[in-house]
Amino acid sequence: MSEAKNQEKPDTEEQAEPQGGFAEGEDMFNGAAEAAQDDALETLRAERDEMRDRFMRALADAENARKRGERDRREAEQYGGSKLARDMLPVFDNLSRALESIQEDQRSANKALVEGVELTLKELLNVFAKHGIEPIAPEIGDTFDPQRHEAMFEAPVPETKAGDIIQVMEAGFMLHDRLLRPAKVGVSSTPSAA
Repeated sequence: MSEAKNQEKPDTEEQAEPQGGFAEGEDMFNGAAEAAQDDALETLRAERDEMRDRFMRALADAENARKRGERDRREAEQYGGSKLARDMLPVFDNLSRALESIQEDQRSANKALVEGVELTLKELLNVFAKHGIEPIAPEIGDTFDPQRHEAMFEAPVPETKAGDIIQVMEAGFMLHDRLLRPAKVGVSSTPSAA
């Protein structure tokens, strides 16, 4: 019987060892599984954060594109005809010169023709105004404004201040708030001492 007890003891020890080893293995397995889950969860969170960031950037880009498109549409609506308007300015200039060149004795003889040119010029200015084109018509004695005027020459003129307009050679035009063409003017320089 003692042999049987000896034999039983090692069997129970051997059985006890695998059970303890199995419990440790299960804990290691559970720990590894939790670590793998934590890693997977962190990976998913990182992907989520990256996707959220990309989504927010795409949303911001889409909003910026919408705003740019709206601004471009407004500018095209307001300033799209600037090339045509610039091309029409010589028509205004020629009609104005035609009226200026008519002498008083010819006005009465060619009254109908003069009235036709005046009405045509008036209608052209009405069409300009309808499309946001306004003339820049400086007067002699006004102060030179480099944002709206172009100095064609400078001359000393008595009884004027430097920078005063002394001659208007050509009217300028604004298209809404943009300069279409500056007014061409002569400007007084500092009068020379006599």
